[in-house]
Amino acid sequence: MPADLNYSGPQLAIAPMMDWTDRHCRFFHRQLTRRASLYTEMVVADAVIHGDRARLLGLNEIEHPVALQLGGSDPAKLAEATRIAADFGYDEVNLNVGCPSDRVQSGAFGACLMREPMLVARCIEAMAAAAPAGPPVTVKCRIGVDEQDPEIALFDLARQVIEGGAEAIWVHARKAWLDGLSPKENRHIPPLDYKVVYRLKTAHPDVFIGINGGIKSLEEAATHLSKVDGVMLGRSAYHTPRILTDADMALCGVGDVAPDIETVVETMARYTDEHVADGGKASQVTRHMVGLFHGVAGARSWRQILSRDAVLPGANGDVLRRAFASVENGLRAAA
Repeated sequence: MPADLNYSGPQLAIAPMMDWTDRHCRFFHRQLTRRASLYTEMVVADAVIHGDRARLLGLNEIEHPVALQLGGSDPAKLAEATRIAADFGYDEVNLNVGCPSDRVQSGAFGACLMREPMLVARCIEAMAAAAPAGPPVTVKCRIGVDEQDPEIALFDLARQVIEGGAEAIWVHARKAWLDGLSPKENRHIPPLDYKVVYRLKTAHPDVFIGINGGIKSLEEAATHLSKVDGVMLGRSAYHTPRILTDADMALCGVGDVAPDIETVVETMARYTDEHVADGGKASQVTRHMVGLFHGVAGARSWRQILSRDAVLPGANGDVLRRAFASVENGLRAAA
């Protein structure tokens, strides 16, 4: 049975990131942290309903707890996609109200839905009703878009989605500037405003409020957890994934022994062997592991071997084994 998410206490999550948090990335991250909630890339509701569900939604049992993030703005389609997600065993279904990409805007969902809180609430209500005994339905949003006042836009959205049945709200603590900034620029140019998220939590003490955006370390995450219920790490977890080895103890209070990195690499090497045997490519796995030894002597060699050798014909898990041999001495010196 899927693990139950606990929205009553502190929680760590790895953010949904397009083109990054695929099933191979999630399998890797689960080797580093047993407690963090993992999220899929955003999947459009139409694709869930009409597409290759095994490819889009298939998961490994080890990934739990894992959430499916949906994109869309049609309550009926989102409800159907939620029913399908429940059948696949997802532990949470999250509605994207924060992605600023042009493609998402053209489909009338993502961050532009910050302007339509009543529609978002109808979507959440339909999703929650679609699988009443299924996974909790949650929202991930920005604090506002363009000229919106976050004190109005964020708080109005939160009130309405809570009334619609959302069990948690994850807030990326930046505005999305849909007029004038690219999606990449929207990840770092709009200033962070963590305090407005803290005020949202104060306004809704009985609702899980999580925070996301620009959080680079476990120390920063712990500071946020004194104000809100959950912290979502994004690029820091992806580019420097070894920070996750201490996350269970530092943020969740469990797991007094950090994962053994050599064991993690060998597990991923075997996983890569199996993936290649099933017709996949080694690079589809190893690309998520390039930053594993950031800051360790030999990390450059690790990166070079993965980048160069994993794309060669016949590449398999041995690429990871060779790369680890190049960094092993540096790890011993750092111990």
